[in-house]
Amino acid sequence: QVQLVESGGGLVQPGGSLRLSCAASGFTFRNYAMRWYRQAPGKERELVATITSAGSHTNYADSAKGRFTISRDNAKNTVYLQMNSLKPDDTAVYYCTGRNAWGQGTQVTVSS
Repeated sequence: QVQLVESGGGLVQPGGSLRLSCAASGFTFRNYAMRWYRQAPGKERELVATITSAGSHTNYADSAKGRFTISRDNAKNTVYLQMNSLKPDDTAVYYCTGRNAWGQGTQVTVSS
């Protein structure tokens, strides 16, 4: 059974950092590109970052460029999203997705 489990969200002050993790199981993780999305209250789900199966290429939304870094460890079946210089506009539920599966999401709140 394909499963994606996010963790690492929480409350952080503006300018702070968080590292999200997404643990995958039930499929051959190293064969699939992975993505992070986010959804803020009242807004559509937004693609934040993508990483290819081997981790050799990444893409970011304009809102994430220069502040967020997506990475993966295929030995651990885990994809990460390092988020720095966080802003209140980054407040959202963050989801990882791959192989047509979605995690349950992890809440990130940026507030003083």
